[in-house]
Amino acid sequence: MKIIALESSAITASVAVAEDDRLLAQSFQNSGLTHSATLMPMVADLLKNTGLTLEEMDVVAVAAGPGSFTGVRIGVAAAKGLAWPGDKPCAPCSTLESMAWQCAHMDGEICAAMDARRNQVYCARFWAEGGALTRLTPDRAMGLDELGSEVRASGKPQTLVGDGAHLVQKALEGRGLPCVLMPPHLVYQTAWGVARAALEMARRGELVSAAAMAPSYHRLSQAERERLSAEKRTARELGTERGRAQGGKAAPDQAEAK
Repeated sequence: MKIIALESSAITASVAVAEDDRLLAQSFQNSGLTHSATLMPMVADLLKNTGLTLEEMDVVAVAAGPGSFTGVRIGVAAAKGLAWPGDKPCAPCSTLESMAWQCAHMDGEICAAMDARRNQVYCARFWAEGGALTRLTPDRAMGLDELGSEVRASGKPQTLVGDGAHLVQKALEGRGLPCVLMPPHLVYQTAWGVARAALEMARRGELVSAAAMAPSYHRLSQAERERLSAEKRTARELGTERGRAQGGKAAPDQAEAK
């Protein structure tokens, strides 16, 4: 099974082609250029350099979230564009599970984490043994204090991966909890991890059509949070004004008594 995989969920961008669990080629970029400008040229260059064509791909995979709202949208849109013409099955992969596959060869607990801002991380924990992964927690956005308490309860050292790994390392070490940070060339998310996660989805029969594929954000965007906050503030202000207006009206019998 040949899989073409895209990763644009954070600051880095990468594209990979794999055949089952064997990596055939990968392109990785951490230049700061926008994914909208780099992702599709990376796809074209990788296919050209490997002598492969899109028609030869059996599955189109993408890191579907969590992650940067813009990056995830770009990745999912690009994957849809690649899959639609040939009606190819798609694998909308968990970004966090994809990262965990990069260090599945290291037996023990893996904590995949991404910086979610506001003193939070997107994270999920996995157990790796014999090159296989078992999920321990769902993908979620959580505070570093809460994650620290969870790791303390597990009682096991953590292998940290992802662009939020440095934040988690600082938080865990500050609590005296053992952890190991993946080296620089493995700490960031890659399309190879997405391809590996996609293979597992295919084996479980979880592939979807391009039309059915959608991002998985795990929380509202900043714009949506600001809109909801404004709506709540407006509702409170209206409620206060109504209360004042009603409070200023005298009851009919009181008015007559005056």
